[in-house]
Amino acid sequence: MRVQPQESSGQPIAGASAAVSPGVGLDALPRRRDATVLGLRAAANERERELILRLMEIGFLPGESVRVLATGFPGADPLAVRVGQATFALRRDEAAFVLVDPAH
Repeated sequence: MRVQPQESSGQPIAGASAAVSPGVGLDALPRRRDATVLGLRAAANERERELILRLMEIGFLPGESVRVLATGFPGADPLAVRVGQATFALRRDEAAFVLVDPAH
């Protein structure tokens, strides 16, 4: 089941979708494990809405392949993440908004 992230007023964010079906946050995906983006978590405030839009703009869209390539040291932050053919650095709290389905 897919729902659209909503603003605090209850209005959906245009063009954004989030998965409420089983999935894990990208922040919990083990390194070097392939996964597929299911969607993005719903935003609770303006900062989170802006983050979700940025994640969508850089390619974290449902159906895209994704993989955590590396983690920072020490502390495991940021994450080096490949989505499609591009690689980005994300903070763990940002990666938690991306819901993925790990490949079996």
